[in-house]
Amino acid sequence: MYGKASAPEYQGALTTLSVNSSLTDVLAAGTEQLRAAERAGQHGEAARSGLAVAEAHRRLGRIGEADQAWKASYRAARAAGDIAAMAWALWSGGTLARQRGALALARRLLRLAAELGERGGDIVVRGYSLAGLAETGRIQGDYEAVGELHEQLLAEARRRGEARHTVWALEGIAQMHRNTGAYDTAYAMFEEAAGIAARADDRRGHAWALRGLADVVSVRDGDTERALALLAEAETTCRTMKLTSALAYNHKMRGNVLYRAGRHAEARDLYEQALTEFRAMSEPRGEALARLGLAKSLARLGRDRAETAAELADLAHTLERTGLRHAREMVARAQEEFGLRAQEESGLRARDESGPRAQEESGPRAEVVR
Repeated sequence: MYGKASAPEYQGALTTLSVNSSLTDVLAAGTEQLRAAERAGQHGEAARSGLAVAEAHRRLGRIGEADQAWKASYRAARAAGDIAAMAWALWSGGTLARQRGALALARRLLRLAAELGERGGDIVVRGYSLAGLAETGRIQGDYEAVGELHEQLLAEARRRGEARHTVWALEGIAQMHRNTGAYDTAYAMFEEAAGIAARADDRRGHAWALRGLADVVSVRDGDTERALALLAEAETTCRTMKLTSALAYNHKMRGNVLYRAGRHAEARDLYEQALTEFRAMSEPRGEALARLGLAKSLARLGRDRAETAAELADLAHTLERTGLRHAREMVARAQEEFGLRAQEESGLRARDESGPRAQEESGPRAEVVR
């Protein structure tokens, strides 16, 4: 039913690149082709090779370079009058915005990408852009709003026999089931995704599916060693393909598995490693999740209660601002786990009660600052 997985973001002269090409190889080939296209004044080719450059930078965690590259790709596509290439550039920019936590911008760019994809007659970029919108809602925890869209995209991908997109949709839906406690359904969908990815030689999709399976095996079955083995297998792929972000999430998940097993010192070390990796690539969602795991591990290892309370409160406020509702709920559960929820709510009430008086007292000074 499914053919070999393809990478539609590698376009123009770069269509020979595989979905499994090392990102450093993609970056080198894309940069070479981009420079050649720019010298020749070929705006369309510059847009399409620039897309590969942008995606390689993004997946390697090089945020600044990725931001410059997708914008340059869009400008080149606009100069060429290539609506579909403009859509692909916007898709890349929207995906980057989600990765760095700018969720409102991500939604705006991805909506525009979907609209241009439809206008330009490119159903693939339209599908990828809608998938990006669905994923943005999913990581915010807005499952009711995007669950139907995930299912719709899964049906479309199955109908067209697109292995890579089918794997993505299965993994997204599986993650929602896992987060709502439907572990058996989640496991079955991650398992199907892993099977399709393996047969289609989609190593990136396979690595993410193994990570999902490891999570369910750990939380549902308490099988720590099998979970760690699955993550080790996925890590090999991440390192071979230079999947920087996926590798950081792999390390964070390994921390989760070890924490559940009561191996708190080992979990602490993995969370610290993941936190460093997420900060290096400016990925705030991963950073927040690693901080949460680290705070819980340190608390189990005897960290001062007040320090744990302050860390979790700060995380809660950060996640409120960014709109990551599911992650915010995870922090709330951690506060309950350590008996800190009542303390946090008491602190919020105290701030609310003192707010008007404090504002009144600081009014003249604030006016001066303005």
